[in-house]
Amino acid sequence: MTTVPVEVSTPGDADLAELADVAARTFPLACPASATADNIAAFIAENLSRDRFGEYLTDPDRAVLVGRDGDRIVGYAILIRGVGSDADVQRAVTTEPAVELSKMYVLPDAHGAGASAALMTAALGRARELGAAAVWLGVNQNNQRAQRFYAKHGFGVAGTKTFRLGEGLENDYVMVRTL
Repeated sequence: MTTVPVEVSTPGDADLAELADVAARTFPLACPASATADNIAAFIAENLSRDRFGEYLTDPDRAVLVGRDGDRIVGYAILIRGVGSDADVQRAVTTEPAVELSKMYVLPDAHGAGASAALMTAALGRARELGAAAVWLGVNQNNQRAQRFYAKHGFGVAGTKTFRLGEGLENDYVMVRTL
């Protein structure tokens, strides 16, 4: 597979429909086989719609990045300042200030071609700009491909947490990288 020349930038209002489409197509790829279609659809409707991305763009505690191959969005990342109120995450993330890498997904045809690495490099740079001393994320315990990718980029497992997916609960690792 050849490397994709991905440009990472902050999306604008004109990108919201395409961004929501990419999110709806990529999110299910990271879900475990045990996740029901209804739970996945509920999560997408609640968190990855065009309107929600519009809210994310105006939220001062979030940063949204998109990776483009030419004019096409091939992936995205969302950063959120802080650790939040989840006690499991608070125990796992001991370096602060911290930023959560809340979402990072790339279309399947861009997997292994540099798009994910470009997004990760940009996300870590943005976290530094936000004043973070650490970046943390939650990754499903069954998603070994993502775990390997995050480990390659300096993240280590620091704990566990649950993740609500529609009506279901999934088990995640909390992975942390200091900056």
